[in-house]
Amino acid sequence: MRLATKLARSITALVVAALEGCDPGPMIEARPQTISFAAAPSPAANQVSVTVSATASSGLPVSYSSGTPAVCSVDGNGVVAAMTSGTCTIAANQAGNTQYAPALQVTQDLHFVFSETLTFSPAPAVSLYDLATVTAVDSFGLPVTYTSSTPSVCSVDSATGLVTTLGTGDCTVAASTGTLQATQTLTVSVPTGTTVPGAPSGVAVAVGDAPNTVTIRLGAVSAGGSPITGYSVSSSPVGISATGATPLITVTCPSSCAGYEFSVTATNAVGTSPPSDLADIITNYNVLVTFYEPDTQPNNSIFVGSFTFDATTGIVSNLRGKLSEAMTGGATPYPHDTMTWLTLNNQLSSVPVSLGGMNGLLVTTFRLDTTNTLSTNPTYGGTDGWLPGSGMGLYFGYPGADPGNAYVTIFVNTADPVAALGQPQIDKLAYADCTPGGIMGASCMTGTTVAGYGTVGTMSGYPVSQVTEE
Repeated sequence: MRLATKLARSITALVVAALEGCDPGPMIEARPQTISFAAAPSPAANQVSVTVSATASSGLPVSYSSGTPAVCSVDGNGVVAAMTSGTCTIAANQAGNTQYAPALQVTQDLHFVFSETLTFSPAPAVSLYDLATVTAVDSFGLPVTYTSSTPSVCSVDSATGLVTTLGTGDCTVAASTGTLQATQTLTVSVPTGTTVPGAPSGVAVAVGDAPNTVTIRLGAVSAGGSPITGYSVSSSPVGISATGATPLITVTCPSSCAGYEFSVTATNAVGTSPPSDLADIITNYNVLVTFYEPDTQPNNSIFVGSFTFDATTGIVSNLRGKLSEAMTGGATPYPHDTMTWLTLNNQLSSVPVSLGGMNGLLVTTFRLDTTNTLSTNPTYGGTDGWLPGSGMGLYFGYPGADPGNAYVTIFVNTADPVAALGQPQIDKLAYADCTPGGIMGASCMTGTTVAGYGTVGTMSGYPVSQVTEE
């Protein structure tokens, strides 16, 4: 089935050439070409990035992809970024043009070795009754848990590292991951006097668990030499307020909290601190988008990613993740698949829309740091170089060299990012893959709906779902 589909797409490319008014003969001139790699670099221990180089005998540009996306990724310039220890396999491809046939794929193996470390940031200076945050980072990105080895001197929040000083002397905090432990000692000094607390700092606001709520965490407070007795929250624009006895405060909004930012004051026996800086409501979300691919079952095109949403400003940032290539892999579907996955880390578009009565943003992240993905030639329905459904699925710059870009477009409901999407929003999800694993001839693999963009994907693929979670 997949071979038949690929042949059909090759025939489509010939038809496209005929539409351009050209004799399709040059497209099958098929001069041979080969690819060769330069000597493989040898990454040092804990080195996260190296550059590979491959050239085609035709002189045409070579595109790179990772055959081991769980170990490493590679960009269009051959810069390889490793995520973990192991063998990283980089593939080099050249798709050919009207004179040269596609080259046989060539691969090169790199070997990365990482030793896990757990490292503290510099210790904050603290006095009795102060609050401060310690931070330890695991080099493998594993979550860190904190405990106090001196509970009479200090306590610490196990998840955030927020330290509350209870006595003077040495406060020792232990940080641990699954395999490592590190310690840091803070010397808790005797206050020189008593004053009102300092303005709280490191204030972080995120969407709460209950509807129309936010949670507010403090990162540090200088207590002024007297125990803090409470905290007060106020909003901008004015109208929302709350109080709490701990540095974790839940605030209930009259309807939606969107559009508000918040500041906090701390109070002790002497008085009330100046307010903290205003903090936006910033929450991180995970997203899973599925495009059904009738010709590559059981494999679908799947995007697994994350983004940051600022509910105060309504801005989505840092949409990034990985896209599966449904024409690769075996008979075991996601999530236990063996498909090739592309890294998409360049959010280059965010467009406000209202779809089916739901306001939100269509946000797009790309493989390369450019939107150049699909043909701009109006003969083939091309527009701006990437608009979903445009370019008849032909790669950008056809019939020249293919830059090998790819993208995914998601929908973010700005009122409630985790709300289930309806069909009007799903219809506007889209993807395009013009890399070697997602292209046949001149046609990129795409996924769209007729309702959303006037056409289904080049292999009849279309979006079926998006799930967003905190």
